[in-house]
Amino acid sequence: MRLYVSISLLVCGIVLFSLVVTDILISNRVAERAEQTMSEKAMIVARMIANTPLIIQELERSDDQGEIQRVSTNMVQASGVDFIVVMDMDGTRRSHPDPERIGEHFAGGDEGPVLNGQEYVSVAKGTLGMSLRSFAPIFNLEGKQIGAVAVGIFIQDVEQAISEERKSLLLGILMGGVIGVLGALYLARRIKKVLIGLEPKEIAKLLKERSAILNSTKEGIVAVDENLQITLANDEAKRIFKKSQKLLDEHELIGKPIGTVIEDSQLDRVLESGTADVDAQLQFHGLSLLVNRVPVVVEGKAHGAILTFRDKTEMRQITEQLTGITIYAEALRAQTHEFMNKLHVILGMVQFEFYDDLQNYIQKVTEQYQEEMGFIIRRIQEPVLAGFLLGKMSYARESGAILILEESSWIPDTLSENMIHEIITIMGNLIDNALDAVKETSVREVTVKVEWVDEKVVLLVQDTGKGMNEETLQYIFNKGYSTHGFGRGLGLHLVQERIQQLKGKLEVTSTQGKGTKFTLSWPAVGREEGRS
Repeated sequence: MRLYVSISLLVCGIVLFSLVVTDILISNRVAERAEQTMSEKAMIVARMIANTPLIIQELERSDDQGEIQRVSTNMVQASGVDFIVVMDMDGTRRSHPDPERIGEHFAGGDEGPVLNGQEYVSVAKGTLGMSLRSFAPIFNLEGKQIGAVAVGIFIQDVEQAISEERKSLLLGILMGGVIGVLGALYLARRIKKVLIGLEPKEIAKLLKERSAILNSTKEGIVAVDENLQITLANDEAKRIFKKSQKLLDEHELIGKPIGTVIEDSQLDRVLESGTADVDAQLQFHGLSLLVNRVPVVVEGKAHGAILTFRDKTEMRQITEQLTGITIYAEALRAQTHEFMNKLHVILGMVQFEFYDDLQNYIQKVTEQYQEEMGFIIRRIQEPVLAGFLLGKMSYARESGAILILEESSWIPDTLSENMIHEIITIMGNLIDNALDAVKETSVREVTVKVEWVDEKVVLLVQDTGKGMNEETLQYIFNKGYSTHGFGRGLGLHLVQERIQQLKGKLEVTSTQGKGTKFTLSWPAVGREEGRS
């Protein structure tokens, strides 16, 4: 059974059951109340007749002048009761709706107590049929009982009055039932709309899927309500909180104000503006986070916000690994391209049978390669870094430039893999910028010196490019700034960021028309220290 039908039937059933029970309970009370009201009405009329001076006077006279009948008839018409019977102490009627029955004994057999001075109400069958009768004794001025009066209302009139009361009650119950059914249908439709038309099983499935997705996402996710209280935090968010010494479990996080966990979340600003804030940086207990702040908007109003974040250090490591792989691939591509060019030269000489020239060419290339490779291997004992420099030299020759490694360069094979990667990343960006700088100059030389001095890596990259003025030097490390066009300006920004992370120093000098020189130094890490 669908949710809409279930809710409709349940609410309608409850409403109808409540109305039926109400009808049963109230109907009995209404019937009792209607009967009591009519009894009180008859009793009031009976007392009025019993205290009427003319009735008392006529009852004391032996000869009946018909005044009792006249007064009784007038009172019946005025009060709305069905009949009034006045009797003497023998139970003989002195008035009756049917004048022919005057002088006869009172019928019904329930008049005994009233002739003994009691007031009461009874239901009995007389000459006029079943009726509700109120009895009242009649006393003279001396206090002696001289008769009694019976005021009656036919039972069918009592039942009719009760029926009228019940009709009004039934009408109210029916109206309540209709309103209840309509309300049930509206409630069911409203709940269905709030649940976006989903059934309970579908909602349960979505919740399970959401939980699995959130906890498998490699981004920390924290959701807050309009009061900036945390309503959700996935496993990655808890891991980052623990990493930052914020040892909070789920029970401590849920319901906690976001400001007590992340001091400068700025989610209040996102809630107020209703606009997202993406790719922002946030310092959180020694961690540098890359965050996105997105409002949760329902019907044009922000009812909460979501904060997603990643550890920028981890992202940087991934980025740098990709950057390093790109640098390696580019170096290999350059070497491959240079090797293919040399093979084409050799092939041409073989085809033209220039064997002597071929021998000299191969010998020259071999000597140049051996000299270049031997020099680099002697100075750079780390194989990965040596291979990288050989690749960069090939790439420089391919682009029409010369890459020179100074003889004073020296790197031992004791540096950690992470430190070698740092050197390759920083050096690769600086060499690429330098090669770009000498593309349009007559002298296309790039000089590199890298050495390990006093537990520090010292790197120098110098080019013979056009140089830069003072104004340009102020912006070269800004992210996205470049003199080479759109889509550039990331290399130097990355270099500066890495040097800051490594707690090193960076100096740049440039002279227009003569070139630019970058000098960097940072603490080195050996293999054992790097592994620890």
